[in-house]
Amino acid sequence: MRGITGICLMGLTFLWQPVSAQTMQLTLSDADFEITNVVSDVDLFDFQIEINAPLAAGVYSNPPLTSVSYRVFGSLIDGTPSGFEAFDLMREITGEEFYAQGSSLQFEIDENAVLEDGVQIDELSGTDVVFRFDGREVGNERFHPALLELRTDGTGRIQNSNNTPTLDPLLEIDFGSEYVNDLLFDPGNTTLLTGQVVTDTSATVEAESSGGGAFSIVVWLMLMCSVFCFNFTRAAVKE
Repeated sequence: MRGITGICLMGLTFLWQPVSAQTMQLTLSDADFEITNVVSDVDLFDFQIEINAPLAAGVYSNPPLTSVSYRVFGSLIDGTPSGFEAFDLMREITGEEFYAQGSSLQFEIDENAVLEDGVQIDELSGTDVVFRFDGREVGNERFHPALLELRTDGTGRIQNSNNTPTLDPLLEIDFGSEYVNDLLFDPGNTTLLTGQVVTDTSATVEAESSGGGAFSIVVWLMLMCSVFCFNFTRAAVKE
């Protein structure tokens, strides 16, 4: 009798356990590179992106993103299209917003990558540009969203993307017309991606809202299990 009660309790506990999943964390900053200013003096930046996918080999072309957070800061030369002396661009947006504004993200993790210590840039596949973050924005009144490209040979570049800050009247900004920085790095010692296990404690709520029928069945089974355990205990006591 006690064994059956224990099994019921274990089943109830299991049904209400939060769901765990793995996401990829992409992190880069100016500290990872040797920087040479080509156009303007923009050498402070950092990127933090959460990719809603497990750390695994494969092609990632505009993968599902939970969040995008990045900052680019610096002073500008005279005569840039914006006419600004300096800027401090900070963006904290959802992945849905990132793609909706015209931005993109591409890279491929090589099938031979050793994932235990994260993914270094030399573990990305490709013969030239192996990582591309394009923060392009259309009609958002910003001149300076970044285009970041990294290559297999340990070189790269961060510059402004070809933005369209205004639509009426139409104003377009070409690649690098605001700032350009050349980058040098050690591909084997620059970690781009790591994995992180996240726990979703709202799983039962989401299950109810997205699949009410299935959730109701689970609740019904849990109640029936409780009733069975209670009646079986009462019968055992009477005997």
